Amino acid sequence: MLQLTGVRALAASGDSQASAPPILPYLPELIFGFVAIGILYWVVKTKVVPNLEKAYAARAEAIEGGIAKAEKAQAEAKAALDHYNAQLADARGEANKIREDARAHAAQIVAEMRAQAQAESARIVESAQKQIEAERQQAVVSLRGEVGRLSTDLASRIVGESLHDETRQKGIVERFLADLEAGEIRPVKVGGTDS
Repeated sequence: MLQLTGVRALAASGDSQASAPPILPYLPELIFGFVAIGILYWVVKTKVVPNLEKAYAARAEAIEGGIAKAEKAQAEAKAALDHYNAQLADARGEANKIREDARAHAAQIVAEMRAQAQAESARIVESAQKQIEAERQQAVVSLRGEVGRLSTDLASRIVGESLHDETRQKGIVERFLADLEAGEIRPVKVGGTDS
């Protein structure tokens, strides 16, 4: 409060310096301040703000471009995934078809091989039967000749005369074997009765 009374006393005393309002600044400083602020405003407006605007626009464009690129990459990835899934489904379908074709082909091959094996088996059996029949015929002919020779030898010994004449021997043997096959000759027990 003391200061207030002192200021009032000075104002009341009529001093010329005391009569000037203490709030008004010094005019040259005020003009210099306005000029400095104007120059600073002009520098900021012409140099700094455009550079900040350019940096802001570049950053916004980079962000928007990045977002657009990301969306585009995502769309491409989705399209590639869809394409891959479609190819995978086609490949699975084709694999199933190939598997079914292979099964059918394998069944056909098995059937053909079975038929070939049966035909080969039948051919081998037929060939074996023919060979057996030929060997049987050969054995019959050989046995007939042997039986004929033995019977002529036996008959020669019994009769006491030689029955080795070829034509006679063949006729006797053939007649004997024909009678034997016809069942007209019956075996006789030696030393016993005929049954």
